[in-house]
Amino acid sequence: MNKKYIYSVFLGLLLATPLKAQQALFNSNQVSSPVINDDNTVTFNIYAPKASKVEVTGDFLASQKVQTPFGLQDVPGVAELKEGKGGIWSLTTGKLGPELYSYSFKVNDMPMLDPANVYINRDVASTMNIFIVSERKGDQGDLYRVNEVPHGNVAKVWYDSPTLKMKRRMTVYTPAGYEKGRNYPVLYLLHGAGGDEDAWTTLGRAAQILDNLIASGKAKPMIVVMPNGNMDCQAAPGEWSRGMYTPSFMASVDFKSKPVATMDESFPDIIKYIESNYKVAKGQMNRAVCGLSMGGGHTFAISKRYPKEFGYIGLFSAGLSIGRNAVKESFYDQLKKDKKVQGQLASLFAAHPKLYWIGIGKTDFLYQQNADLRKFLDEKGYKYTYMETEGGHIWRNWRVYLTTFAQKIFK
Repeated sequence: MNKKYIYSVFLGLLLATPLKAQQALFNSNQVSSPVINDDNTVTFNIYAPKASKVEVTGDFLASQKVQTPFGLQDVPGVAELKEGKGGIWSLTTGKLGPELYSYSFKVNDMPMLDPANVYINRDVASTMNIFIVSERKGDQGDLYRVNEVPHGNVAKVWYDSPTLKMKRRMTVYTPAGYEKGRNYPVLYLLHGAGGDEDAWTTLGRAAQILDNLIASGKAKPMIVVMPNGNMDCQAAPGEWSRGMYTPSFMASVDFKSKPVATMDESFPDIIKYIESNYKVAKGQMNRAVCGLSMGGGHTFAISKRYPKEFGYIGLFSAGLSIGRNAVKESFYDQLKKDKKVQGQLASLFAAHPKLYWIGIGKTDFLYQQNADLRKFLDEKGYKYTYMETEGGHIWRNWRVYLTTFAQKIFK
C-alpha cells in the first residue's frame, strides 16, 4: 500500500466528517489544560465558543459546607472562567501547594470532563480529571508521582472465599525485587464506602506512595493487599459477571438481600490466600491492617475480632459501628454499654500491638465518633497514636495517612 493511497483515504475520511465536528476536534486538541506554571499556579483552558458560562470545580478551591444525610460535609468550591479570543475560556489559580488535585468543568451548568486532559479517576459514580503539583523531591506531590525508582508490581487477583460462598477479586502490590527477595510483611489496606479493590491504586496512589517510600528507605519493603470490602460484590463494577451496572455509594448491587457474612467474618479467607500464594513473613508483627471510612470501620471490627493477628492497626477517618443505634446513642455510649466489645478490645490491647493509629480531619463528619473512641481508649489506658489534619472526609487526607502509617510499620 503506497503513501499516496493512504493519504487519499485519510483526506476522504476528513471530508466525510462534518465541518463543525472537525473544527471542534482540532480546536480542542490545540488547547492545553491544565497548565502547571513555573510558580505553581495552574491555568485551566477549555474551547467552548458557544458557552455563556464556564466554571471549574475541584479540591484546589476552598471547600463549601453542604448538608447531607450524614451531616455537614465539605464539597469542592466553584470558580468561573473568563472567555478570551477564539472561544477559549481560561482561569489561573493562585499558587497551589504540593498535592494531587481533582477537578471538572461545568459548561452552561452541564458537568463535563476537561477534553484536553486524559488523566481521569472514578470515585463511586463520578469521574474527575487529575493533575499533580510538586515543588521539590520528596514532597506530597512528588510522592504521588511515578518517579525513576524501582517499581513494584500491581496484580488483580481472584481468590476463593468459602465464607462468602463466591470467588472474589483483590489488588495486590508486591515491592520491587519481590521475586528475588525474602519473605515480606503484609499490609492489608481497605477502601471506603462506594470504593472497591481499585480505589487505593487509583484515587489513593498507593503503588506510587509505596514505591517512593521504599526507594528512599522511609518504609520497609512490604506486600500490600487491597481487597473488595463490598460483601455482595465479587469485584469492581464492570469487572465481574454482574456487568456494567452503575456504582452506588455503598457499592452494593442488591440492597434487598443481606450478604452471608461480614467483612471481618470473611477476612481469614483473604489472609489464607495471601499466605499460601506469596512470600509472606507470618505472625502478628508481620501483619498490619488499616482502612479509610467504611474500611476504617472494617479495620476496627477485624482487629478486635482477631486480637492476636495484627501488630499494626490504622483507622483513617473511620466509620465506627458496633451494631447499635448510632442516631440515638453516641459511639462512646455504645462502647460503655457493650460488654462483648469491651472484652474484645481488652484482648486486643493485651496482645500488645506495636501501633494503634487514628487519623481524622478537623472538619470530618465522623470526627465525633473518633473522638468518642479516643475518650474510651484514654479511660482504659489503651495506648494509641493520633493524627489530626485540616479538612474533612477527603482523599487528600487519606493519602497523607497512608504515607504516615506506612513509615511506622514493620520497624
